Amino acid sequence: MQTVYEIQQFLKKFGTVIYVGDRVADLELMETELKELYAAQLIEPADFQSGIMLLRHEIRLEQEKRQKEK
Repeated sequence: MQTVYEIQQFLKKFGTVIYVGDRVADLELMETELKELYAAQLIEPADFQSGIMLLRHEIRLEQEKRQKEK
């Protein structure tokens, strides 16, 4: 997985659609969902690792963007 959109589509396969309206909250919920799917052994370790790394990177970018806006 290389984009947040790909993660969203991946989660849809498991019946999970996440939209809170807050970008960081959405990303954090996606991260939680990936962790739960991995703990239940429903996804491959490679999918889990790439998804988590991407989400954490996006969360950090979004938080930095918000800091600059203040």
